[in-house]
Amino acid sequence: MKLLDGKEVSAKIKRDIKEEAAAFTAEFGRRPHLVAILVGNDGGSETYVASKMRNCELVGFESTNIRYESDITEDALIAKIQEINKDETIDGLIVQLPLPKHIDPEKITEAIDYRKDVDGFHPINLGRMQRNLPCFIPATPYGILLMLEHYGIDTSGKKAVVVGRSNIVGSPMSILLARNTNPGNCTVTLTHSRTANLKEEVLAGDIVVAAIGKKNFVTADMVKDGAIVIDVGINREDSTETKSGFKLYGDVDFEEVSKKASWITPVPGGVGLMTIVGLLKNTLQAAKAEVYPR
Repeated sequence: MKLLDGKEVSAKIKRDIKEEAAAFTAEFGRRPHLVAILVGNDGGSETYVASKMRNCELVGFESTNIRYESDITEDALIAKIQEINKDETIDGLIVQLPLPKHIDPEKITEAIDYRKDVDGFHPINLGRMQRNLPCFIPATPYGILLMLEHYGIDTSGKKAVVVGRSNIVGSPMSILLARNTNPGNCTVTLTHSRTANLKEEVLAGDIVVAAIGKKNFVTADMVKDGAIVIDVGINREDSTETKSGFKLYGDVDFEEVSKKASWITPVPGGVGLMTIVGLLKNTLQAAKAEVYPR
């Protein structure tokens, strides 16, 4: 078993991004600029946004965190997004999910200018991704592709099984692995909670991407010998063993599955770190107008 080490890969890619960002700043007299909007006081969301902002500063980006109480109206939030859309000094905009129940996340996603949609969730970006056209790829699947690329893992002709069909990870991941690209060119099965014979489907996978949001859901008897296992899950549980007071678990039973896998991502230290890298690369591409020329 070899480790798909998100810490090692993300550090290397962030060094490259930092160099490119410095060159951009020297040429244009400003830093690439990412704005994150956070609504409410969800602990997980606050942690994620703080990490994104911290990583922006580490690679030489400007970052702005705009916070609202959970009672902000949908119209007021959309008005702010439209204001940011028009600001030429802002390259990327993310609105952290989940949002309060009175705000429709689809409306918010569609309100973001697709040319600043560095989360890659806008229908235009998702449609272009499906057609293998230049676009911003959702950050987590993008990070996974970068990891596979870094380790030189040949995915062509492999049977890939994605567990979970979310619009953020599972669905776009299945499309990306099937595209005529490298990494890609897989035969893909997208499974979910209603899949019949789920164990047998996953067992057929040369590549297994687990993104279902359930602790240790993928067990050793679901994974064939030599499979490449990518664990997207981040499940928090209270713990007296850690200083933070909680412990993170993936969607894969790492201890047992790692005995059978050829490659596997740890949790923490795997895909989560690569998600940040995907976001940073999208933001840099937005600043340089590489995907959508100005």
